[in-house]
Amino acid sequence: AFRLGAQHGFKAFECDVKVSADGVAFLLHDTELKRTTGEPGTAEELTWTELSRLDAGRWHSPEHVGEPIPTLSDIARFCFDTGSDLNIEIKPTPGRDVHTGELVASEAARLWLGQSRLPLLSSFSTSALEAARAAAPDLPRALLLEEWSPGWFEQAQSLGCVGVVMDHTM
Repeated sequence: AFRLGAQHGFKAFECDVKVSADGVAFLLHDTELKRTTGEPGTAEELTWTELSRLDAGRWHSPEHVGEPIPTLSDIARFCFDTGSDLNIEIKPTPGRDVHTGELVASEAARLWLGQSRLPLLSSFSTSALEAARAAAPDLPRALLLEEWSPGWFEQAQSLGCVGVVMDHTM
């Protein structure tokens, strides 16, 4: 998707990032592996070595068979090579919000160290954003909202967010 987007001239991308059992930040939307890899189980229960062997392209189309799950490091290199911006959605497995927020933010800060264009860290999880802020206070953050709720603005301010992201219909 990133390569195709770049071929069409796009210069900004969004991805969901999770953490493997052994602490590697990788891209995956779902908590379960079944839809995108055909494998049973929860992604965060596997080590990166196990995850790296899965086919994440077969579900999409024949021309993508064999596409591996990318790491955050892979996508950082892509962004540097193409001059692209990135919104990293911290997407923790339920109950792993703080751990995921800390690790993803720390890894992003390490990868983008010395870069003039930093990634945006976003999440629906305020706990993950709090942890990200503590781990990498210089990286910008955004609160994701599924619906308006009282105190949303104050919550975004307290997390030091530079933005609030929601569905355009809101």
